Amino acid sequence: QVQLVESGGGLVQPGGSLRLSCAASGSIFSINAMAWYRQAPGKQRELVATITSGGSTNYAVSVKGRFTISRDNAKNTVYLQMNSLKPEDTAVYYCNADLYGYRGTYQSIWGQGTQVTVSS
Repeated sequence: QVQLVESGGGLVQPGGSLRLSCAASGSIFSINAMAWYRQAPGKQRELVATITSGGSTNYAVSVKGRFTISRDNAKNTVYLQMNSLKPEDTAVYYCNADLYGYRGTYQSIWGQGTQVTVSS
């Protein structure tokens, strides 16, 4: 089985920074795209940022210029550096990976989610 383990969430003041990480582990053959999503209370889950295996990135308009997604392919880990945080960024953040397991099945795997709270 493949799992994504997240870390780095917490409470931060507006304007502060936080770095999330998510490591994929298990019977992984290869990972294609990795991404971060977030879901605030009463809101639909939204895509925050994506990164391909080649390092191409895309961001939601709301986080462009403030967030940076990156990955370490050797560690099967994706990161989300969040700067200039706003209260509107408060949400549960989920990492996602599209990958092939050694059994050959293409899967979309989700992390458990980590809470990010931006408040004074």
